[in-house]
Amino acid sequence: MRYCPQCGHTVNMVIPAGDNRIRPVCPSCDYIDYDNPRLITGTIPLYKGKILLCRRNIEPRLGFWTLPAGFMENQETTSEGALRETLEESGSVAICKQAFSMISIPRINQVHLFYLAELEKDDFRPTEESSEVALFGLDEIPWDELAFSSVTKTIEFFIADHEKGRYGFHEDTIHFNTVSK
Repeated sequence: MRYCPQCGHTVNMVIPAGDNRIRPVCPSCDYIDYDNPRLITGTIPLYKGKILLCRRNIEPRLGFWTLPAGFMENQETTSEGALRETLEESGSVAICKQAFSMISIPRINQVHLFYLAELEKDDFRPTEESSEVALFGLDEIPWDELAFSSVTKTIEFFIADHEKGRYGFHEDTIHFNTVSK
């Protein structure tokens, strides 16, 4: 950010008084830009013991499989966002059962929150965001074709809990290797 969104003045990158991070601060109107992490909400949609996955029809990771999820909107709860994303990406209505996994990804300023959910019926279909939507048994997950590491971790947590016969809440962090070769 180079210019203040309130007055248009060039911002300075400084640590504001009482803060501990460098932020864009406007020397003219004192506006401080707090660029905070984005929340991604989604579901693990279940139907008759299978997981519904969506093949992405949009970037990033076009053509790869994912759980239905996306950016939470203002004025909605996390579960409302997860259910909206499920409808947008699979055309199906789901019912949230419980929060299941929360995965922080500090390098890209995101937190991914997934809910266990049940599909009301098998009325899923491709949408603008998904070129294909399908149910997968736990032994049929296309591991090498999953779009995001948060989805992989969430499905791994789900399978481990399924084998135990009880579902808990899982928190994890994904750190990317930042060393380039």
